[in-house]
Amino acid sequence: MSERMRRVDEQLREVLAEAVRGLKDPRIGFVTITGVRTSPDLGQAEVYYTVLEDDEAVRAATAEGLAHAAAALRRQLARSVRLKRVPDLHFVADPATEHGQRIEALLREVADQQPSAAEEDEG
Repeated sequence: MSERMRRVDEQLREVLAEAVRGLKDPRIGFVTITGVRTSPDLGQAEVYYTVLEDDEAVRAATAEGLAHAAAALRRQLARSVRLKRVPDLHFVADPATEHGQRIEALLREVADQQPSAAEEDEG
């Protein structure tokens, strides 16, 4: 990825992060925009986000709310960012967060199965 594309992606992420905070849709709770990846022609952008809640219903409602707000967020981008073409936005739940939580749970599980130092001294 070129340096220019990295700068564009970061600028889009910053504008979208601010714009999402201002949305009034009750389906959209505490959302963090974690990254943006645009296509080389700037026609499409995948917007990665995380949701604070672990509840699947909340996550689904957030995804629905973000998809519904995509046109308004795109208009906000057009006003805030100087680009020939403003990309269509596609929101994607960031898999890195869930992956990290899964690894953490597995590490806790392994740690719980290990005998403690006191148990080893007794044996």
